[in-house]
Amino acid sequence: MFGLILLWNLTKEMLLNFHHSMFDFRCGCPHQLKNMSIRGLKKKQPKTFKVRIITVDAEMEFSCEMKWKGKDLFDLVCRALGLRETWFFGLQYTIKGMCTWLKMDKKVLDQEIPKEDPISFHFLAKFYPEKVEEELLQEITQHLFFLQVKKQILDEEIYCSPEATVLLASYAVQAKYGDYDPNFHEPGFLAHDELLPKRVLRQYQLTAEMWEEKITAWYAEHRGIARDEAEMNYLKIAQDLEMYGVNYFPIAQNKNHTDLLLGVDAKGIHIYSINNRFSPNKSFEWSSIRNISCSEKELTIKPLDKKAEVFKFFSSQLKVNKLIFQLCIGNHDLFMRRRKVDSIEIQQMKAQAREEKARKKMENQRLAREKQLREEAERAKEELERRLFQLEDEARQANEALVNILVLDGLSWFGSRMFLTPGIVAQTRLEEFLITGRRQGTKKNLCPQLRSQEAAELLAEKAQIAEEEAKLLAQNAAEAEQERQRLEITALKSKEEKRLMEQKMREAELIAVKLVKESDRRAKEAEHLKQDLHEAREAERKAKQKLLDITRLNYPHMAKYPQYSPGDSRDATFDKGSVKLDLKDIDLKRLSFEIERERLDYLEKSRKFEDRLKELKSEIHALKLEEKQAGLCSHWNEVLGSLHRSLGSVQQHDSDVIYI
Repeated sequence: MFGLILLWNLTKEMLLNFHHSMFDFRCGCPHQLKNMSIRGLKKKQPKTFKVRIITVDAEMEFSCEMKWKGKDLFDLVCRALGLRETWFFGLQYTIKGMCTWLKMDKKVLDQEIPKEDPISFHFLAKFYPEKVEEELLQEITQHLFFLQVKKQILDEEIYCSPEATVLLASYAVQAKYGDYDPNFHEPGFLAHDELLPKRVLRQYQLTAEMWEEKITAWYAEHRGIARDEAEMNYLKIAQDLEMYGVNYFPIAQNKNHTDLLLGVDAKGIHIYSINNRFSPNKSFEWSSIRNISCSEKELTIKPLDKKAEVFKFFSSQLKVNKLIFQLCIGNHDLFMRRRKVDSIEIQQMKAQAREEKARKKMENQRLAREKQLREEAERAKEELERRLFQLEDEARQANEALVNILVLDGLSWFGSRMFLTPGIVAQTRLEEFLITGRRQGTKKNLCPQLRSQEAAELLAEKAQIAEEEAKLLAQNAAEAEQERQRLEITALKSKEEKRLMEQKMREAELIAVKLVKESDRRAKEAEHLKQDLHEAREAERKAKQKLLDITRLNYPHMAKYPQYSPGDSRDATFDKGSVKLDLKDIDLKRLSFEIERERLDYLEKSRKFEDRLKELKSEIHALKLEEKQAGLCSHWNEVLGSLHRSLGSVQQHDSDVIYI
């Protein structure tokens, strides 16, 4: 009874709890169930902060996670730019008036960076190559260096002589505008470009037009140079400047005075006087430095020669000392890296760069050849048009002269001869006047009408010559039209042959696929046959072993009874076994022979197929060459069309002369 009461109370309590939970769920308050479901579905998103990356010519914004290190942000920027030569670059920022570089091995937010949103970093070249032509492999790397060095020269961070600045400006214009075209690049097209340092503009009192004329004179000589070649020529000139790639820091040999400058570049460490940044007073090449140590504001350079003097200097701040030490380590690492064997990645990049340069060179040569052909065709067209205009003008003048002569002589005299052409009329009148002149006396006594008739004769001859030249031009145009039609027919034939070759290639590919499948099937059959052969040999070995065991058991006392010859029966048994084994050997030999024959057939088919593929490739290459030769047909169509229009106008003028 007590148990029933306890069971009833428990059941009642469970029902009440279920009722309350259902009531809460219907009221929109599922409490713990709701919280658990939300926590299960909602993923924890990492916290981020915004970063603005400023390159020389662009800006980018990224969202970075709070836990990211400097290397993570730097890799993200390099991937966005498509940059692989990352060892030259870094992320620079300014804090308390001092430029410093982001450390790669520390978290971004743990470093002393500006407290702003978004945080700004400048993506710049931190280390410079010794020889730009050998070390800068990617086009994007070369372009970034070109923009940065150009900005440094314009901002007068790198000193450059006025003559060199004009030459560098011409290469910058070539990289921006391409080849010089006097019809397109009119005077004043460089008015909005900053090409020369302000120091040079102040030094020489020249107008903007005079500077543009000097730059354009060099610019016109760079015809045919591509953008990347112009940028590389710019960098090759800039790398020979004294201040190229040098980072300067004020230092002192004692703690009280700052009277020297320390420069760090790709070749070593240099000491300058405060007023001369061109020629160093003392230099330490990386190969001659044994050790560099940093202690607070003091930095020590120990030469490789232990007898040489140790150089110590002091900087104004501890941060400056650390920055100098960081640049020394990076430049020394690159110095040692250049003198080692290239890694696999560098070798691949160099191979890709060589292939890309070869491809661009071939493309530029093809474009230059097409451009030359187009210019020659345009010149020929202009010459033909000029000649046609000249002939039209001569025909028009001859026509006007004949009309004037006819008006002066009187149209009534020629009334009966209107059906004659002007040339025949002029010739008849000339003969009549010459006869009259002979009767009257010498040429000095000829009347003015005879002199006008002689002029008419000359003009008629000119008109006849012009007509003959027009006919010759028409004949040349007809021949050119026939040549164009022949080229079109050749192009159609080449297209048809190309289609047939493509069809043959598809058929050959299908045959190749079938041969591959057949070879796979034959290989599987050969594997099965080898396995069967192995099993047969194993069975044969086991049978021989079993036969020997049975023989030993049945005849253990063969030596005691020489008159009994059980060996005869055993020999008989062995003979039967040998017959069976011989039959098995014959079958195995036959299978091996068939397998070898099929393998030889497959090799023969493969060889024939490879020969056929080579023939198809050579035919396709020949068709491609024919297509390139036939590619000029379309341009000649335009030239011939203009010739036909010009000839039509000439014929119209000739008909006007005839029917006057």
